[in-house]
Amino acid sequence: MRTLKIPTASEMSLTKVCNALGDPVRMKIAHCLASSGEKNCSAFEVDHISKSTLSHHIKLLREAGIIQPRIEGKHHFYSLRKDELNTRFPGLVDMILQTGGLD
Repeated sequence: MRTLKIPTASEMSLTKVCNALGDPVRMKIAHCLASSGEKNCSAFEVDHISKSTLSHHIKLLREAGIIQPRIEGKHHFYSLRKDELNTRFPGLVDMILQTGGLD
């Protein structure tokens, strides 16, 4: 199994984080995780999109450092990296929660 690329808190780039959150679907995913905690990708409350498109959005959020995966067998669970985000970019998680997941 390949190792997933996840930046440390100090490696997070504000440009990449903002770019990742600039898409309405990815903002909804981030809001969903910020408000409810860890979820399986099939439980995200996003518009009707294909699995491959959802996987692409999750990959961009992960590579920006916004979400953390936990793999259990064949299931992938994701959580928002609240502590790391708040340390690196104070107020960002609060901003995500205030948007209500809307664009």
